Amino acid sequence: MLDCPLPVAVVCHDAGAANLLIAELTRNPAAPRCVLPVMEGPARRLWEAAGAPYGPPQPLDAALARAQAVISGTGWASDLEYKARVQARKRGLPSAAVIDHWVNYVERFERNGNTVLPDEIWVYDADAKRIANAQFPGLPVRLRTNHFLADQLEAILAAPGPQAGRLLVLLEPLRYTWSHLAQPGEFEALDFLATHIHLLQLGLRMHLRPHPSDSQGKYDAWIAAHTSAVLDTSSSLAHAIAAAEWVAGCETAALPVALAAGRRVVATLPPGAPPCRLPQSGLLHLRDLPGASWPAAGPHPPAF
Repeated sequence: MLDCPLPVAVVCHDAGAANLLIAELTRNPAAPRCVLPVMEGPARRLWEAAGAPYGPPQPLDAALARAQAVISGTGWASDLEYKARVQARKRGLPSAAVIDHWVNYVERFERNGNTVLPDEIWVYDADAKRIANAQFPGLPVRLRTNHFLADQLEAILAAPGPQAGRLLVLLEPLRYTWSHLAQPGEFEALDFLATHIHLLQLGLRMHLRPHPSDSQGKYDAWIAAHTSAVLDTSSSLAHAIAAAEWVAGCETAALPVALAAGRRVVATLPPGAPPCRLPQSGLLHLRDLPGASWPAAGPHPPAF
């Protein structure tokens, strides 16, 4: 779709697909002739940080009025991308959807009990292709080059190296809680990590990096209550990973970036939560270490 001069609406809200598509678009000589960017939320901030390479974001309806194809992300924090696929189907426009992760594939295309699939799915690694082929038999799944990962690894290699005892915590919003503590899952995972950090290495200092979709100041109170934690102020994800000896998180797509960069990476979902579903090998699971324990799960469903 990006190899022709026909106008293509590129619709993103969440950061994952936006990162992948921006890295791909900026390498594509055909993109300036065809891209109609529709960027909201975290994706808009990423687009503007990249210099809005093919113009400022425009409203969805305006882009679709000119488009002859649609490429969309598949995030859950907004209905924008889902609406783009609905409109593409109504207008008879071919559409592709980017899956930027390894979980909840079917749910990405559902809203209020209705499922709207694209004409093809784009993925960026072999694990994601295997999962997508199994989840969507008969739907074309195209393996794209992951220029975003290549860019991150190049930037990590060029940045100053890791500092001894520095633990980067890559945060993400979760939608469930699993114990009687009745708090959002991301805070329960943080508490679990803080309680068991001694199982990893003595002297680790936590540098918390919020997710692009987190609200400003979300973790300020938690940091204030934990003397071993500070807010990560690195200029980019690559610089944050480069400076870290360890990297921790639940299931964020940034964890495989840290793995690929050779960092020691630990998954922090507590007992009572579902196991971490990232398929990459090399992850250390904090819940599996001797001495790790946590309150029993409460009434909330152990799934997300």
